[in-house]
Amino acid sequence: MANTEDQFKKVISHAKEYGYIFQSSEIYDGLSAVYDYAQNGVELKKNIRDYWWKAMVQMHENIVGIDAAILMHPTTWKASGHVDAFNDPLIDNKDSKKRYRADVLVEDYCAKIETKIEKEVKKAAKRFGDTFNKEEFLTTNGRVLGYQEKINTILSRLAKSLESEDLADVKTLIEELEIADPLSGSKNWTEVKQFNLMFGTKLGASADTAMDLYLRPETAQGIFVNFLNVQKTGRMKIPFGIAQTGKAFRNEIVARQFIFRMREFEQMEMQFFVKPGTQKEWYEQWKETRLKWHLSLGMGADKYRFHDHEKLAHYADAASDIEFKFPFGFKELEGIHSRTDFDLKAHEEHSGKKLQYFDHEENKSYVPYVVETSIGLDRMFLSVLATSLEEETLENNTTRTVLKLPAVLAPFKAAVLPLVKKDGLPEVARKIVEELKWDFNVFYDEKDAVGKRYRRQDAAGTPFCITVDHDTLENQTVTIRHRDTMEQQRVAIDDLRAIIDKAVNVKTWLQKM
Repeated sequence: MANTEDQFKKVISHAKEYGYIFQSSEIYDGLSAVYDYAQNGVELKKNIRDYWWKAMVQMHENIVGIDAAILMHPTTWKASGHVDAFNDPLIDNKDSKKRYRADVLVEDYCAKIETKIEKEVKKAAKRFGDTFNKEEFLTTNGRVLGYQEKINTILSRLAKSLESEDLADVKTLIEELEIADPLSGSKNWTEVKQFNLMFGTKLGASADTAMDLYLRPETAQGIFVNFLNVQKTGRMKIPFGIAQTGKAFRNEIVARQFIFRMREFEQMEMQFFVKPGTQKEWYEQWKETRLKWHLSLGMGADKYRFHDHEKLAHYADAASDIEFKFPFGFKELEGIHSRTDFDLKAHEEHSGKKLQYFDHEENKSYVPYVVETSIGLDRMFLSVLATSLEEETLENNTTRTVLKLPAVLAPFKAAVLPLVKKDGLPEVARKIVEELKWDFNVFYDEKDAVGKRYRRQDAAGTPFCITVDHDTLENQTVTIRHRDTMEQQRVAIDDLRAIIDKAVNVKTWLQKM
């Protein structure tokens, strides 16, 4: 465990040192669980968003995008159930005075049992060598099955208690499992209580006439209330989707794990409207499509798994998470939900307006069903950053820190480096920058020895370094160095654009789907 914790600490310090993420308002000691994206972070974040948008909207004729306002009429949140049911179960430790989410304490307890399963797998793999069959081992080994059964029993009890709002049983479960405060080791807990996560605000010039509003806790409702507007103006035929990226706000009590759980975060969501009765097949199809999108980035299939929900939200008839293996274990990265007709019906009821689709083939109107795919952009950012950071020992026993970002997402695609700051080399290098920057984000650097500059770009995640030397003046060639392999090639200046494009082009990456 310590090893993964150390790795995570390295990711956090690297994010600051290389201009990816800063603590918000740090000069005033910051604000807990609020972060700013720095000069490299904002580029990586934009590239992830664009990669999602390209795959989700531009590659589908029947999916369009919108950008709804953060502030919405307050009845929206009554209709969606957020006013009455958007709660987290909280528990306080009487000795440490720390507050925790009760469900997360139980889930973390189960994650520790999962670590034990992983240890058993590692031991067996070592023992059996090439003949080891992981699937068979997981389904037949007595100890592993015992651990798995324990996890399943605990999680299904937790789901039942939360669903029936039996908070007393959630506390009993914590006591039975002898879960201690992670900080102090104390088991002296308060009762579990519910806490609403929405941020309230006011609209209006004077206190007495001001209207109570909320900062949106999710982006989905902006899509639902615009369903008919988009359908009619876009002449959309079912099945069709509406996508959106944007900020959402949750007053998280226990915000932690860096940018994994923040109070202000960004979502990338798509609501897909389908004919009632076809939702299950679309749900399965979107699960498959979304996993392929993740896998196209080449971060390793073993990093992802599906987790089907035991406890379904009141509006869903199926729900699954794509979980990613972060340095602190497998956690939700994206949710795929079959939301039935709950949202549109609720908005019909509260607004008094019809939100139906007239199906010309069936010659009748109905409220469509919805399949949702929803991914946290900040979590996606963390998954990419944490997976890409590596410490490598080189042949000469020195080490290098390298950020092996998928090239399509890297903030800068190339750095142009004149070997020395004289003899006309900077002028040629600047000319190359001028030429390449129409197509790519490129970086110019002339400070320090070239080896030091290479290391800096490796750590910042730049896929290519282009070095201009004295031979360049003679024959118009440069040295291009590849970040991941450190391999160097001599190429013509005129070929640079094609070489970089081949490695970073969205088409090349998305075609892997």
